[in-house]
Amino acid sequence: MTPIALAIACLLAVTLGYAALCAASPFGRCRKCNGLGFQLRHTRRGAPRRGKHCRRCKGHGIRIRAGRWIFNRAAALYRDGTR
Repeated sequence: MTPIALAIACLLAVTLGYAALCAASPFGRCRKCNGLGFQLRHTRRGAPRRGKHCRRCKGHGIRIRAGRWIFNRAAALYRDGTR
């Protein structure tokens, strides 16, 4: 196998794997609050305490994956164009 064909095969495998991940699990944990929905604060003694709601995920702790967001936009564009 040539190096170009091998690179294309690897790229195709990664793309199909990510598409399968987006189809199976469209939401992932929020990267800012690590899926908690709020920031952790610490008291003066060092004990963790619940802080403010996360502004990125609005306190839900999940975010939509980039691939799923692109798929949703493409599906909406197709649906609007075929009405």
